[in-house]
Amino acid sequence: MIKQLLTSGALALAALTAQADGLQDLERFLREVSSGKAGFTQVVTSPKRASETVARSKTSTGRFEFMRPDRFRFVYTKPFEQTIVADGQTLWMYDVDLNQVTSRSQKDALGSTPAALIAAGTDLKGLTDAFELKPAAAQGGLEWLEARPKDRNGQLQMVRVGFKQGQLSVLDIEDSLGQRSVLTFNDWQANAALKAGDFKFQPPAGASVIRP
Repeated sequence: MIKQLLTSGALALAALTAQADGLQDLERFLREVSSGKAGFTQVVTSPKRASETVARSKTSTGRFEFMRPDRFRFVYTKPFEQTIVADGQTLWMYDVDLNQVTSRSQKDALGSTPAALIAAGTDLKGLTDAFELKPAAAQGGLEWLEARPKDRNGQLQMVRVGFKQGQLSVLDIEDSLGQRSVLTFNDWQANAALKAGDFKFQPPAGASVIRP
């Protein structure tokens, strides 16, 4: 789930404006929201094999928080405990079952992945250096935004971000292998009271630390 989020993950939160579309929602979010918290459910569906009648899927749940610039935390709680933390310099990935921590340079690890939208996005101009952004047709009571990476050599194919009444509702991600990851968010707290120290990560005692 962690790798899928980093290579296929994206996030936007916005306040509602009259006659707003997904792109306007994103622009307002970048301007007005500097931090936030939410819960999420993620369903990852793999391409159906010839021998399968139903595509395989996995569901996980957790919580998310971010603070600009360059800090975020995803904590998966079910069915397996995993954590991603970006502290502004280093990206930490912790697998509880393996008791293993992977540490990488945040700048090198995020690049033009959707996670960079959360960590580094400050205005639309900055995002368009890495992504092609455009509003999509409203559907299912949501306003939609499409984001495609300009670097076609990565795993990410496209991200669709859905807003309901100005608040992030759905993140629909497709990768180059045909895998789809849908995150549904709940209980948003915009401009939550967070500080840089909340995003510090210390590898647990006894955990093996890998630095690629």
